[in-house]
Amino acid sequence: MNSFLRLENRHNGEILRMHRRHDAEGRIVLFLDGTLPPKADGPPLHVHFREREEGIVKAGTLGAQVGAEKIVVPIGGTAVLPAGVPHRWWNAGDDLLEFSGHVVPAVDLDCYLQAVFAVLNASSNGRPPIFYLAHVLWRHRDTQLLAVPPRAIQRIVFPVVLFIGRILGKYRGSNWPGSPESCPGAPLVDTNA
Repeated sequence: MNSFLRLENRHNGEILRMHRRHDAEGRIVLFLDGTLPPKADGPPLHVHFREREEGIVKAGTLGAQVGAEKIVVPIGGTAVLPAGVPHRWWNAGDDLLEFSGHVVPAVDLDCYLQAVFAVLNASSNGRPPIFYLAHVLWRHRDTQLLAVPPRAIQRIVFPVVLFIGRILGKYRGSNWPGSPESCPGAPLVDTNA
């Protein structure tokens, strides 16, 4: 078994390596390391309802929008992305961005990202297939949210898209991009075990 989950977005070059581990308080924490090529955009504006992200920039320059504030984090700096606050991030420099961080508590961000990367990578042009993206966003709707379109629109449109997808047979079996069975998330790796 791998000691981490490795994800790569073939469209923007982002690479993430993740694993789960218990912290000193017994909570399960998601640890991640990642890279993003120069001037590349990371994810669009989104919200994690219960998960707080914190990361250190190991190389390059991180740009981020946290709520209404835009920040730039240099090498050695820390970015905090609070739970419930819309945020996005990108490589704000001319060098490879490298970062290391953790997410507390580890709810389902790893499974969500695994599914989103699978859906993005299934696309030839970087635009995710709507049937599969709608399925991922709907099943994680209580923990994760893309800020666009607005949540109220998503609550109306996604069930319709899912209904049509079921009629068209898009969700048969488990061999489709982002299927729940294909996205078990990051492994739990305890060093004391």
